[in-house]
Amino acid sequence: MNRSILIFLFSCLSLTFFSSQSDAQIWKMKRYEAVAGIGPSFFFGDIGGFSKADNVLGIRDLTFKQTRFNINLNMKYRLTQDLNARLSLTYGLLHATDDRGSNEGRQMEASMSIIEPALLGEYYFIKNRAESSYLFNKGRGNLITFMKSLDFYFFSGIGVVGYSVSRNEALAVKGMDPTGIAGVIPVGFGTTMIYSTDLNFGLEVGGRYTFTDSLDNYTSQYSSSNDVYYFLNFTVTYKLKSRSNGMPSFRR
Repeated sequence: MNRSILIFLFSCLSLTFFSSQSDAQIWKMKRYEAVAGIGPSFFFGDIGGFSKADNVLGIRDLTFKQTRFNINLNMKYRLTQDLNARLSLTYGLLHATDDRGSNEGRQMEASMSIIEPALLGEYYFIKNRAESSYLFNKGRGNLITFMKSLDFYFFSGIGVVGYSVSRNEALAVKGMDPTGIAGVIPVGFGTTMIYSTDLNFGLEVGGRYTFTDSLDNYTSQYSSSNDVYYFLNFTVTYKLKSRSNGMPSFRR
């Protein structure tokens, strides 16, 4: 093997190594992410709904009349390329009524306003590895390129929910306190599509197991579990540059 071939091979290996090292570190330039989400919310408590014997997996309890909405704001910090720490704040509305289900005769109805701060961790089990180059891919419009731009993650953590309940007369006579605070455990998964070097769009579904059985201001001797609610959010992520001191920069 002559000298020119050796030089050529060495140059190719060097370029490949330094290119991969550059791509592997590019995420450190934008470790902070500001995220906004909005979408429907679903509540599963002691008011409304069908009995378990008549309701496989709770599907019959998912109705438009019970659906409300939530707004979610987050700040994320990328600990590693696959792991994020996330501070979340959610305002939402939940609703429960006996108009449909196994207890129509009770005629109870509750509308809940909630505020939920939470500290979460995200783990990306499928992570796009080409954040520095996807925007310049000439084949951006094809299906393979689209699939390569998707990230998938799990999340979980701890939080607190503060709630205030608006009740009809049939529920108010039960005499429970219409306000309260309880711990929650959020668990869910999501996906994001890398749109540009600054923006991601995504979809996230998450459930909240609460440490209370009176989020809807009612519990009974027949209740076998605490209240649960879910969010389905459409998200927009804006990536913030990191300053030399490690703090986020809001300048473009």
